[in-house]
Amino acid sequence: MSPAILWFRRNLRLRDNPALLNAASGDRPIIAVYVLTPSDRGGASRWWLHHSLAALAADVEAGGGRLLLREGDAADQLAGIAAATGAGSIHFQHRYEPAALAEEQALTDRLGDSLDICGVHDGLLNHPDTVMTQSDTPYKVFTPFWRAAGKLGEPDAPAAAVPDVTFGKTEVASADLDGFGLLPTAPDWAGGLRAAWSPGEDGALEQLDGVPGRAARYADDRDRPDRDATSRLSPHLHFGEVSVRQVWSTIRAAEGDSMPASSVEALLRQLYWRDFSYYLLYHFPDLPEKPLRPEFEHFPWIEDDTLLSAWQHGRTGYPIVDAGMRQLWETGWMHNRVRMIVASFLVKDLMIPWQHGAAWFLDTLVDADLANNSAGWQWVAGCGTDAAPYFRIFNPSRQGEKFDPDKAYVRQWVPEYGTDGYPDPIVDHSTARQQALEAYGVMKSAR
Repeated sequence: MSPAILWFRRNLRLRDNPALLNAASGDRPIIAVYVLTPSDRGGASRWWLHHSLAALAADVEAGGGRLLLREGDAADQLAGIAAATGAGSIHFQHRYEPAALAEEQALTDRLGDSLDICGVHDGLLNHPDTVMTQSDTPYKVFTPFWRAAGKLGEPDAPAAAVPDVTFGKTEVASADLDGFGLLPTAPDWAGGLRAAWSPGEDGALEQLDGVPGRAARYADDRDRPDRDATSRLSPHLHFGEVSVRQVWSTIRAAEGDSMPASSVEALLRQLYWRDFSYYLLYHFPDLPEKPLRPEFEHFPWIEDDTLLSAWQHGRTGYPIVDAGMRQLWETGWMHNRVRMIVASFLVKDLMIPWQHGAAWFLDTLVDADLANNSAGWQWVAGCGTDAAPYFRIFNPSRQGEKFDPDKAYVRQWVPEYGTDGYPDPIVDHSTARQQALEAYGVMKSAR
């Protein structure tokens, strides 16, 4: 029986993996493959990917096989492996980013007449084409999208056990994981990432197991960066080390005994926000580069490398902003409330283009998700769908007082806060706010 190629993408796990289950049907040997492509970018994400692939390779080896690693054009690499092994099918998880969709089309064009190309919807609660308005257009506001998506029902229950599959061994050449160059060279900046995270399926399941206890007060404490009250699942979901069905099932099962209904519903709503970000990217593929509200192409942004660098390195003189940016640099992650605060400061206090902030996040976040990142930055900048109005400008000092009232978060990440070593504010918020509103007025009059 001809083997089946299992092309791992953002589903780096064995449990509850529909592509794996499909590939294993009929007791065919499975050839496990990962192809590194230009979309695998961002320093922190590449660090995570290295360790996630190492964990997956060990799991595949424990199942009697070998994870083939390749780099380059996915269609070319998979075609070569199929020819060398006599594979009769290729199984994979659909992705919805523009480059990933182009990869799938190229694979179909290249091999669709010679073997079975079998993609499965897996990474989201609902396929982006299944949630449309009555006029068959995409939703542009979250709440109506959420209501429509909720009517499609809850996701299927996950397959909890590791499937009994046969991974095939092959002499086909494989790249060396270290040769991918995913880890930092000198200086080694990843010490904080190693201390904060455990990439791989086992680490994801351990993190998931802790959610009912850690996030029991999520509905009340989710905006408090000084409290460990969030799921911290975003990088594991990004790399598919745990499925969205597993997350949904675990949270739903915790309702009552471990978590109040309010926290359960608030957490599940975040999964719909994740869907909505992918939904926007799927229907508006220019989301990472262009404002969805075209009038913002006329906004008089300011290019200032000195101010941008101060923001990037947490030296703005605004404690909650600096704490967030330093947490990001040290751990590759930042609390969601603080992400909104630092983003607002960049685009509204400093008036620096949101694309610069999005690029920095993509390089420094371990959950550097193109869809969530792009949608989030456009939301804060006021130029996306369902966006916060541009004239809603966070006061960073008041935000810190409200969400970090005891300065516990600030003191953790900015130890020199309150001393002579802490910098003065790089801009006056009141003045910057007025300048931003005036710029907004200029943009509106230029339409």
